[in-house]
Amino acid sequence: MGTRSTIMDTNSFRPENAATLDEYTRQLTQKREQLLGGSYRLFYRKPVHLVRGQLQYLWDVHGDKYLDMYNNVASIGHCHPAVIASVHEQMKQLNTHTRYLHERILAYTEELLTTMPSEISRAMYMCTGSEANDLAMRVARAYSGGTGIIVSREAYHGTSYLTSGASPALGSGQPIDPTTRLIPAPDRYRVDTPDLGLWFAAEMQKQIDDMAAQGIRFAGFMADSIFSSDGVLPGPAGYLQPAIDVVHRNGGIFIADEVQPGFARTGDAFWGFARHGVVPDVVTMGKPMGNGIPVSALFARAEVLAAFSDEIPYFNTFGGNPVSMAAAQAVLNVIREERLQEHSQQVGARLLGEFSRLAERHECVGDVRGAGLFIGFELVTDRESKTPDKARALDVIENLRDQRVLTSVAGPHGNVLKLRPPLAFQAQDIDWVVSALDQALVATERNASSRAVRSQLN
Repeated sequence: MGTRSTIMDTNSFRPENAATLDEYTRQLTQKREQLLGGSYRLFYRKPVHLVRGQLQYLWDVHGDKYLDMYNNVASIGHCHPAVIASVHEQMKQLNTHTRYLHERILAYTEELLTTMPSEISRAMYMCTGSEANDLAMRVARAYSGGTGIIVSREAYHGTSYLTSGASPALGSGQPIDPTTRLIPAPDRYRVDTPDLGLWFAAEMQKQIDDMAAQGIRFAGFMADSIFSSDGVLPGPAGYLQPAIDVVHRNGGIFIADEVQPGFARTGDAFWGFARHGVVPDVVTMGKPMGNGIPVSALFARAEVLAAFSDEIPYFNTFGGNPVSMAAAQAVLNVIREERLQEHSQQVGARLLGEFSRLAERHECVGDVRGAGLFIGFELVTDRESKTPDKARALDVIENLRDQRVLTSVAGPHGNVLKLRPPLAFQAQDIDWVVSALDQALVATERNASSRAVRSQLN
């Protein structure tokens, strides 16, 4: 299996578990191993074979119904009828690239710009978040004249050559670029400081100073504002501003990676960065903007983008094609018509409250935190030491899978349940997931106690 990746390997199928599978599932896993590249991973010790989806629900090959608590790519819900209809209608007419004129890309850009700060006025389109972040890094370097990029210690920003070099969550098998610096995550649960914003700003300056000492000119800071791969760290609204001020004072730009916190996900604002009142220089977004249809984008201040785009032609064959724009427009329409930002805020607050009450009954829960429909549920061996309990977390998600609730883990220790359902998640779904999690915590207590005893004996 090679070097482990926190985002790929922590919750994944291992070939040694094949004996526990039914014959057909085992055949499929073996065929994948024979035909597909070895870099691929499947979720769960017992992989799930899905065949149908509808909004927040999924069905497997046996007809069993699941609650999806993890998938933000199908942001407004699996197989949403508005997206299906819009894509189907456009596919019947035309699908081509951006070197021909077409109204859809212009109409969508104008409308999405109304959700952005007025300082942001230009857009470019791609097919994946990796491509958007790759271009953002190139823009940062062109504008600043530097090469140094700062990301959080467990960040994930993509799989291209540039972005993988700035994605420590991919594991030690993926080298970090020599011009990349890792900043400690702003983890309010584990960082003992009276002011998280000032602490984070000071850590930012340390990394910039380290670059300078090594002869590396600072180009920019890239982050998703909820630090999802670092363990879902929303922090107090507004705390990011001092760090962004440090970025700008040192000649760099702030790239807001909105693939995960954007499009009404955090509830408090349409964009994750807006929850903190900051104005990015570049905003990137990915497949959630098209509900899974391959589409991504980079929005930027005109003067920042000009440093790159006035000098270097850029063309992405199917970035911004009419079919993808039709999907993106449908998603934006649904978010507004169904008031999904308000929905995310209200239902997310109720869900967070229920998880917090659940934590009061289970000593293994160290922290529960979130914004909107984006929640981190952290498991520890005991609350005093805050020692991460990765083994318990993995047992819990396997138990949840058996109860037909799908989610995964995040954070550098793999001990944080990452609960991030499609925005179609409803109040009536809360009982299902809370009850299942309660049962999973009870069911995994014996294994956790046994591990604790073994640890003491050793």
